[in-house]
Amino acid sequence: MTRPFSVLVLCTGNSARSILGEAILGTLGQGRIVSYSAGSKPKGVPHPGALRLLQRKGIDTAAFRSKSWNEFTGADAPPIDLAITVCGNAAGEACPVFMGAPLKAHWGLPDPVDIEGSDAEVDVAFEQTWRWLEMRVQALLALPFETMERAELLKELARIGQMEGAA
Repeated sequence: MTRPFSVLVLCTGNSARSILGEAILGTLGQGRIVSYSAGSKPKGVPHPGALRLLQRKGIDTAAFRSKSWNEFTGADAPPIDLAITVCGNAAGEACPVFMGAPLKAHWGLPDPVDIEGSDAEVDVAFEQTWRWLEMRVQALLALPFETMERAELLKELARIGQMEGAA
């Protein structure tokens, strides 16, 4: 049996969108996808709004942490098949060199961390981000990505990145 398709979700702080992306890919893609997340300038901890949302979704939050993308560049790092940026900052930064030259895609979304207000108001923004990411992950999972030609998969990843909510 071949290994699952490996996806690394990148953002600057690795505290919100990338954490949610990792969770959705890992949950919906179970068996087909193994997911990770990281940031260029990690905040050190996931945003409380992200943790509250994961808990509401029944996802154990213990394994989620804010980490540097440098963890995925060394010889002992897991292989990465696809690196997805979910924020404009990470898309515009110089990305690290990943072993195996992964595919790259940009699924930019507004940052729910930018919402100021009560926990309930912040939670609404995180729920919207979840819906947009979930829609993208479902579109990816509808594809036979394991067997697609690289150029065709890149085209589909770009199309998915332009779905509702694209920033």
